[in-house]
Amino acid sequence: MGCTTILVGRGASWDGSPLVARNEDSANGEYNPKRIIVVHPQDQPRTYTSVISHLTIELPEEPLRYTAAPNAILDQGIWGEAGINSANVTMSATETLTTNERVLGADPYVEHVPARGVEGTAGFVPEQVGGIGEEDMVTLVLPYIRSAREGVLRLGALLERYGTYEANGVAFSDADEIWWLETVGGHHWIARRVPDDAYVTMPNQLGIDSFDLDDALGEGREHLASADLREFIADNHLDVSLDSVLNPRDAFGSHSDSDHVYNTPRAWYMQRTLNPHSGEWDGPDPRYTPSSDDLPWARIPERHITIEDIKYVLSSHYQGTVFDPYSPLGTATQRHLLRPIGINRHSQLSVLQVRPWGPESCRAIQWVAFASNPFNTLVPLYTNVDRIPDYMSGTTERVTTENFYWASRVIAALADAHFAETIPEVERYQQKTLAAGHGSIRSTDAAVAEAEARADQGASGGPEEARVREILAHANDGLATSVRTNTEALLDRVLFIASNGMQNRFSRSDN
Repeated sequence: MGCTTILVGRGASWDGSPLVARNEDSANGEYNPKRIIVVHPQDQPRTYTSVISHLTIELPEEPLRYTAAPNAILDQGIWGEAGINSANVTMSATETLTTNERVLGADPYVEHVPARGVEGTAGFVPEQVGGIGEEDMVTLVLPYIRSAREGVLRLGALLERYGTYEANGVAFSDADEIWWLETVGGHHWIARRVPDDAYVTMPNQLGIDSFDLDDALGEGREHLASADLREFIADNHLDVSLDSVLNPRDAFGSHSDSDHVYNTPRAWYMQRTLNPHSGEWDGPDPRYTPSSDDLPWARIPERHITIEDIKYVLSSHYQGTVFDPYSPLGTATQRHLLRPIGINRHSQLSVLQVRPWGPESCRAIQWVAFASNPFNTLVPLYTNVDRIPDYMSGTTERVTTENFYWASRVIAALADAHFAETIPEVERYQQKTLAAGHGSIRSTDAAVAEAEARADQGASGGPEEARVREILAHANDGLATSVRTNTEALLDRVLFIASNGMQNRFSRSDN
């Protein structure tokens, strides 16, 4: 599936939090209704079977509680996508990647093959189960890890044992660091720690552009990899560099013309937005263009990156360029040449934030948005809770504005056709709701601090863990109510504007 990821090291973010953010996009012509839930240990399966690959895996005992963003319709499996566990570790899975024929020839995908014929008769071929994929990864990994590094190692071990049927990138973070893992063929993988002072942009292609094999297979300070990666590269002649300095993007990635309209333009626009004064983007001979294959994987921003910056770049549609589908700047061909980041088929966006300076009881926040990002808003939800508000968790197959997913999607579909008239309303809504989100965090943090201070002083009713979780859940409830009120008000305004713009309108009135 098409997705876009941005990772922000703690030294590059505005408040010192490592930030992991990803748009989950459905396939072309598909829309996957999403919800946000809490999975309790008693609800986590002990035996897991994948819907797509038919693979069955026994899971460890004593899983942690965690949040997830599963599909509302489970015919294709869970697709947990993004969440934070009770140890304040995050996981975003997955960014679909690309690879090349040499890699797949050396280590093919592990794909499900149905049985052929009738069992017990001549010519019967039994079913071949597949490996793990995006459907499975959050469920298989997030409940069992207590650091970002542990997440890499657990997922890596699962990939080596069971294989995968697709190329994926997966992010993990905790209060201190972010790790990014990329699969290489059916059973191999590499991972890099995101530099603290940098951000990473990831469209749908393999992105890591430098890799220290000695570190990965030795101390593992900044790099990790499957144990036989050096032999795998050598035996299959995958390192194509002239100086024997491994560039994973060249060794394992794709190099197709379609990358230049679907993938690289997204990294190009995110980087030009966050480093606008670098002098690399414009003029008669720019260093980087939408088709540049050498855009850096990680770079230092010109200033600290905020939640609003992340929302902007993950909602963007090439504003200020000839490629903006809503702008008259370019030709009709140019305006629809490149795949926007803020596309119509977003399912959900999660920005995963673990604040190292906050108490462990309330340091983790999952900022959530549904449907097409240019027209929606982010809502911060504390994750150390027992429940998520119905407005965010109650999505069903039925179209109804009673929940946040469908209300957001209806607004987007109406506003898109009347962009110039509706975008001022949308922007006011976004600012109001994001301000309310920041305000909710500020007041809730203060309430938790006060409760903890009372407990330290021996006051009755101190904040045992369940009490803190209820404070956070109450804050989520209040914010959800506020967001719902503002979302319904926006729907009213957008519907009014769209109704006035209908093709069958006529200026003469009957009264």
